[in-house]
Amino acid sequence: VQLQASGGGLEQAGGSLRLSCAASGTISSINRMAWYRQAPGKERELVATLSNDGTTTYADSVRGRFTFSRDNAKNTAHLQMNSLKPEDTAVYYCHAVVRTRGGLVRSYWGQGTQVTVSS
Repeated sequence: VQLQASGGGLEQAGGSLRLSCAASGTISSINRMAWYRQAPGKERELVATLSNDGTTTYADSVRGRFTFSRDNAKNTAHLQMNSLKPEDTAVYYCHAVVRTRGGLVRSYWGQGTQVTVSS
């Protein structure tokens, strides 16, 4: 199973970016997807989660500005980030808990994608 993250870049404060995370491989189902981020000199933090029943959770710092959605047919998730702030600058990582076709439940990380917000 592989997770491919994309969509990062440089944006001005107040702007928007959309991150995508595409899961591929021997996937039976995706139980949960999440986005984490890590800013320079800081620990990795949870940004948002999306369960397979559609339930979403958000960090207080992004609630109301970020929206996490999922295209189940394509095993792809999107993080729409609006009203970006300089403090959103970080490397964003996609995470998924996947049930493989072999019946195993495992945790996977995608490669990071850089988001930089200028003031």
